[in-house]
Amino acid sequence: MSTISVRVPDDELAIFKSYAQLHNASLSSIIRDVMMEHIENEYDLAVFTEYEKEKTDGTLKNQPITELWKELDL
Repeated sequence: MSTISVRVPDDELAIFKSYAQLHNASLSSIIRDVMMEHIENEYDLAVFTEYEKEKTDGTLKNQPITELWKELDL
């Protein structure tokens, strides 16, 4: 596992530590979880934006769910 360092003002560090304590978690796990959630949200937004663009442009390709089930052998 790797280690990173982040410089933050003392007042922000106090907020981060209080938040971690409130959730009974380590500061490292809180920072890691928040970063992953942010990345996931950004990805979800990009996927949704692309979907909306394709729908608007008329280039959206979809298929019945039964076809997906066959493809996944369900």
